[in-house]
Amino acid sequence: MALLRVPAGWAEDYPLSKITKLQAALACCLITTTAQAGCNDDGPPCEVPLGTYHILVPEDAAGPLPAVMFLHGAGGAGTGAVNPNGMGQSLNARGYVAIGPNGLDREGRFGTGWSFHPERPKMRDEIAFLEQVADDASARFGVDRDSIMLAGFSIGGSMASYVACDAPDTFAAYAPVAGSFWRPHPEACAGPVHLLHTHGWRDKTVPLEGRPLGNGTIYQGDVWYAMQVWRETNSCDGLRADSFDTIDAFMIRRWDTCAADTALEFALHPGGHGIPRGWSNLALDWWENLG
Repeated sequence: MALLRVPAGWAEDYPLSKITKLQAALACCLITTTAQAGCNDDGPPCEVPLGTYHILVPEDAAGPLPAVMFLHGAGGAGTGAVNPNGMGQSLNARGYVAIGPNGLDREGRFGTGWSFHPERPKMRDEIAFLEQVADDASARFGVDRDSIMLAGFSIGGSMASYVACDAPDTFAAYAPVAGSFWRPHPEACAGPVHLLHTHGWRDKTVPLEGRPLGNGTIYQGDVWYAMQVWRETNSCDGLRADSFDTIDAFMIRRWDTCAADTALEFALHPGGHGIPRGWSNLALDWWENLG
């Protein structure tokens, strides 16, 4: 059976928090007819020792498959990444498995999240958890363990950024959206990476310059400075971007004459704090063009 098609622009790449009750209900009803999701027919999460995750596999898929593991924002859940009427469909249509790990339950108004801040107590070894998810998805669903891109939105983007910095070999590529390092910024990262950072020009929730939270007890990082960290990590000694492009609403700066086997891009779009329309295709085109 072919994947369900929805009207263009209706539900492809919007903030996961904006999924309506109707869309959620449709996802519940259609998830078993469009692709393989969850770990059983009724779609409960898969379990690994350190947590749970959701998965959506293209129908009639065969052989090792590439995947995008997408980390949700504050208060979200892994189900957002496998929505067969949204991101999950977009990824499946391109032949990619969609994987949505579940963040930790946290006290406070934001609910679920990730234990990523370098100066805060670690509630879970998140890198170990994501490795467990990747290994489990490979063993049980035929995901190519060496072809997984880790992406994430907001603090999920921050979590993806810290994994890329601390353990770059964990995944093949990284694509944070609207989330990056927090202050104090890392002084250095472990090694070169393939990384595409996407951010909204009008983002006021995670501004490009960052902002104080908790009455100044914690500060978001500066995305401009984060790009400097990534340039240093990838030995982009020339500093300035090597090429520029405009794709739909995205204005892109590329550093492609840096360390061997690296790819660094910064994509700005005119919107605010959200996953911009067309992001899935932008990220997959970037990854596939790495060659």
